[in-house]
Amino acid sequence: MNRESDDPGMPNSAEAHGSAPSPRTISPRTALILIAVLLVAAVFAAIGGIVPRLRARAQLAHETNELAAPTVMVAKPIPGKPVDELILPGNMYAYIDSPVYARTDGYLEKWYHDIGARVRQGELLAVISTPELDQQLLQARADLVTAQANAGLATINSARYRGLLTQNAVSALNKDSFVTQESSTASAVKSAQANVQRLEALQSFERVYAPFDGVITARNIDIGQLINAGAATEAGTQLFHIESIDVLRVYVNVPQPYVRGAVPGVKAELTLPEYPGRRFPGKIVRTAQAIDPSSRTLLVEVDVDNRDGKLAPGALAEVHLPLNAGYPTVIVPVPALIFRAQGLQVGTVVKGPHGDQAKLYNIHVTEDDGTTIQVVSGLPPDSEVIQNPPDSLIDGEAVQVVQPDRPLPGEAGGAISAGSGTR
Repeated sequence: MNRESDDPGMPNSAEAHGSAPSPRTISPRTALILIAVLLVAAVFAAIGGIVPRLRARAQLAHETNELAAPTVMVAKPIPGKPVDELILPGNMYAYIDSPVYARTDGYLEKWYHDIGARVRQGELLAVISTPELDQQLLQARADLVTAQANAGLATINSARYRGLLTQNAVSALNKDSFVTQESSTASAVKSAQANVQRLEALQSFERVYAPFDGVITARNIDIGQLINAGAATEAGTQLFHIESIDVLRVYVNVPQPYVRGAVPGVKAELTLPEYPGRRFPGKIVRTAQAIDPSSRTLLVEVDVDNRDGKLAPGALAEVHLPLNAGYPTVIVPVPALIFRAQGLQVGTVVKGPHGDQAKLYNIHVTEDDGTTIQVVSGLPPDSEVIQNPPDSLIDGEAVQVVQPDRPLPGEAGGAISAGSGTR
């Protein structure tokens, strides 16, 4: 048995029963090297995955910030002219405008001039038949004769009784009675004379004359028509309407910012649609010297020579006034305006610590022609005015100024609809 176990050709009893061989041991140095290699590989793997991600995130944040800032176009305001031609509507009136009424009752006997006729002062226009007035005048004249006769008799009796009183033939009481009668009859004569003169004056109004040189613009009566005197009541009949048109008054309402230039003596010109290309010269002759609180305008009168009769009263004209504003102005387009609760504002672009940013100015304007406005205060003349401000623009907000025909950031080869690109 012992020989069999000591035979080298025979397997060991432990090996014959299938037991595992003893493991190999790793030295500490080898373990450290392996750990270092793994750590280096992990670091390189991390760097390779995180850095591109951080770069992408930074680029995304940059593009987001650029796209979040509103894109605007800017331009400097245009200086206003020292002397502006202010164009305002004006109403044309005759220099003298008067209706003609009757001063006596009767029937129209005849009229001599119709509408459009030029008449001279004192020229006969119409004749009114007044039979009742004529009879009243005859009666008044008869009453005057009676009063004069009574006054003459009273004068004779008064003189007689004065002589008799000196002879003690009558009493003083009788003399005083006749003296008083003389005085009262003399007053009656004066009253009768005044009544006759009144009726003669009314009779003179039977003939209607032109009060001044002018043109008949209305005739409201015809032959045989009943004429009622006066103009204070509805019963009064307007016979004619006369206007003096050799010089026309043109009334213009000048806005308050221009009133300093609207003074008497300033030349003006009128244009009318019925005379294209022609200008009629005029001149400011007077102003109301007071601002109308309802419209904040000054009423100005411009007189225009119309001896050729080309212009007609009642027409609407455009009045060109070369008014000196008296202060510098700048011109900006209407789309640049921002309407806020704080008032009318304009946005500009200024340099900030982080680039271009918006700055808002409250402004005061004068002339507005629908496309541009003139700013009189609040806006520096060298500002870069935002031409297309967004409704949400606030003071200090970052903006992106663009120029025409250049693409926006992140839009390769693209152009914005406003035709602009970054500067």
